[in-house]
Amino acid sequence: MSYLVGVTLLWAFSFSLIGVYLAGQVDPYFAVLLRVGLALLVFLPFMRRLPWLLAAKLSALGAVQLGLMYLFYYQSFLLLSVPEVLIFTIFTPVYITLLYDALQQRFRYRFLLAAVVAVLGAAIMRYQGLTQGYWLGFIIVQCANLCFALGQVGYKILLEKQPLVIAQHQLFGWFYAGALAVALPAWLILGGTQYPDSATQWSVLLWLGLVASGGGYFWWNKGATRVSSGTLAVMNNMLIPAGLLVNILLWNREENVMTLLAGSLLLIFSCLLCKPGSIAITGEADGQTN
Repeated sequence: MSYLVGVTLLWAFSFSLIGVYLAGQVDPYFAVLLRVGLALLVFLPFMRRLPWLLAAKLSALGAVQLGLMYLFYYQSFLLLSVPEVLIFTIFTPVYITLLYDALQQRFRYRFLLAAVVAVLGAAIMRYQGLTQGYWLGFIIVQCANLCFALGQVGYKILLEKQPLVIAQHQLFGWFYAGALAVALPAWLILGGTQYPDSATQWSVLLWLGLVASGGGYFWWNKGATRVSSGTLAVMNNMLIPAGLLVNILLWNREENVMTLLAGSLLLIFSCLLCKPGSIAITGEADGQTN
């Protein structure tokens, strides 16, 4: 759980930096390519030769969770306003719990209930109304959500079923290699000519690549192997109140404090639903890998 909380705080600051220094100023496909490339460099010294099937699975998960997710995510901004993109990303918890239970061939209603409560809490904080003709954009954002959920669930199940003889940091480079295999051709085909033109922008990109991506996705996925699928699902929406709080404290942005508080309380309640011993619990915890 500590991994997920730490990365939530890390990404809250990172998204704020993106909004202030990169959004609309630097080509997003170049930014993704640089982030993924730098993340791979971080783990390159630790990479070990793996059985080809395990390496292929890790690379495929990276290609989906980061590569394809970013492709769908950035395309959605061509069809939707920023508030619409944000509100449509809140459904990831439901996908995580349904995907995990489907792949494990079981169903735990309390985790689905917790995910729905998490979606409701996030909606209270982020809903700002919708424009007409948003359905195509909605579908594209849901594709991004599904890719992000599938990567997390796939990594969790892979490590639960795969007896590891090496540490996770020694295999995670393959995850970024798969993401790079998608990010590079995407930049070559779809990338623009808006490159960083200041030391601040380059510094932000270095931070995002080496820390937010390099460390962030590793710690997040490692944390996913140590909690239940319900907790993992709920934590996917914790970034919303964390990000809003950073906007208030760091950038003095105006936010609705009452909706922030109400949504945060619902997210906390959804976390409590996932704990063993909570009300209406009849299922057992997921398998966990230490």
